[in-house]
Amino acid sequence: MNTTDRRPGHRPGSRHLLVAGAGIASLTLAVALKRTHGPALDVTVCDPGLEAGAARHRGRAYAVAAGPRRMFEQLDLWPRIEPAAEPMRRLVISDSRVGDPVRPVFLTFGDGTEKESAGEPFAHMVEAEPMVSVLLDAAREVGVRLVTAGIRGAVLGPRANRVSLSDGSTEEVALVVAADGARSALREAAGIGWVGWSYPQSGIVATIQHARDHEGRAFEHFLPSGPFAILPLKAGGELGHRSSIVWTERSADVPSLLGGDATETLAEIERRFGPELGRIALEHGPSAHPLHLGIARSFRAPRLALLGDAAHVIHPLAGQGLNLGLAGAAALAEAVTGALRLGLDPGADAVLRDYEQARRFDSVAMAAATDGLNRLFSNDSLALRLTRDFGLGLVDRMPSLKRFFIGQASALRGETPRLLRGEAL
Repeated sequence: MNTTDRRPGHRPGSRHLLVAGAGIASLTLAVALKRTHGPALDVTVCDPGLEAGAARHRGRAYAVAAGPRRMFEQLDLWPRIEPAAEPMRRLVISDSRVGDPVRPVFLTFGDGTEKESAGEPFAHMVEAEPMVSVLLDAAREVGVRLVTAGIRGAVLGPRANRVSLSDGSTEEVALVVAADGARSALREAAGIGWVGWSYPQSGIVATIQHARDHEGRAFEHFLPSGPFAILPLKAGGELGHRSSIVWTERSADVPSLLGGDATETLAEIERRFGPELGRIALEHGPSAHPLHLGIARSFRAPRLALLGDAAHVIHPLAGQGLNLGLAGAAALAEAVTGALRLGLDPGADAVLRDYEQARRFDSVAMAAATDGLNRLFSNDSLALRLTRDFGLGLVDRMPSLKRFFIGQASALRGETPRLLRGEAL
């Protein structure tokens, strides 16, 4: 059933949520709520980019941690995502310069001491395009309205929001979820402040084919300009095996590194990629994206909740940006569901306060941690290198510390939302 809807004047009443932005976290939220409440709750997702479907996410890949994977399982989505998912069974961390003949390994995750349960990968690498395709299909199946339009204006009221869309329609909704990205127009219109800064770095992403099997291993090479990550993808391509790279480089150096022809670009990647996986070739990309850190001063306003990049943007070195967004979707779904089951207003301030309290501390802590790690490792100071390499070696020899770090990254510790624990709403 195709539920894409452009009807002007559609006003389903107070039990209506509108989600602005059709990203992975926001579509997951919409599916979770609609699957849980059925016809008792109207859910609309609006995004002018919906016309392009999942194809606009081509070339991106994400590490889906154990907690979000359990949420997908609970929502019956993981069996459809899993064919595009590659288990990440080991993570090897090294610290060196680009030209060093040897890259000493200081820390390894995946030796069995840090797993939360026997035989369970601590993450899966999933390409964005098939994941979004699954979410769009699931949204249509459960009755989420998908509207190919953006928000032109919104009046936030004490009892409902009146939202006008770029296709000429209007919506009266109990709650607007702003998932419209780091430059969120809804966040700005609500007067919510933003604290953050730009890094003098860009993230370069590409899909690489290689001759040897990665065997589920991920590599994180800390170089003076920033980390260079090789992340395992499903097998395929002319060379038989594939990985995604996330390459952090000084923004000033990006034009010279990527400005040549394909052969010169591949040579720059090979210098950092190393010989472990044999001959390599470019499959998709590379593309460069300026890096930023930012946290909204509040995750809520009257009848408005921020989700995903509209609430927080972090450095990609730990691969936790999407997992933060999915944790936010789980927490907001739980808060809204709790209110609806008690017959309460899903857009009430108390509901949004519960959501913010559930997610703000972890989001700020992850942003601070990734920022600190980037500052510690993205330099060529001998003193800092000796200090950090000693610290990595210490963690590598202490299984309890390794279990702690994996637990934090997997969202499996502390008071996590029920969906992240694999429990129903």
